[in-house]
Amino acid sequence: MSLILASGSPRRRELMALITRDYRVVASDVDESRIRADSPAHLAQALATAKARAVAQEYPDDVVIGCDTVVDCDGEVFGKPRDEEDALRMLRALSGRTHRVHTGICVCRGTEAAATVETTAVQFAAIPEDELLAYVRTPEPYDKAGAYAIQGRAAVWCSGIAGCYYNIMGLPVHRLAQLLRQFGAL
Repeated sequence: MSLILASGSPRRRELMALITRDYRVVASDVDESRIRADSPAHLAQALATAKARAVAQEYPDDVVIGCDTVVDCDGEVFGKPRDEEDALRMLRALSGRTHRVHTGICVCRGTEAAATVETTAVQFAAIPEDELLAYVRTPEPYDKAGAYAIQGRAAVWCSGIAGCYYNIMGLPVHRLAQLLRQFGAL
């Protein structure tokens, strides 16, 4: 049995190393646009489950981890921005407000699966327009849900966090470690 992370995210690989270095990456090819759910939190869980199950079909004897992170602003899902205009729209909506970050996690081995969602509330101070414009001209917002990296330049806007910091980066380390213990993978 080996441990597989079904994600190509460099941040998730970095955070997985806090749990174990004994894993490999097999990114899933799930068409995320086809998956629907009744809430942003359920969407994150459904996406994570789809990714884990897709890879687990190919590797039924291994423990597979699927993850997906969405930003929830008053029930609207903010995924990765399509372009500069989309990034600006998201960041303006988050400015001066609290939003939620949901990361779905699914751990599978064969047909056995356990899934959960970790939610963290993030408070942003009002973001000056010139800072927004400068930020969206960097590469940082474009491969991140909500168009920001809490571990990057967006840290200066974060005035409070309730919940797991690592969840905001895309992998709630403590919650994942608990699931992996259930599967005897730690």
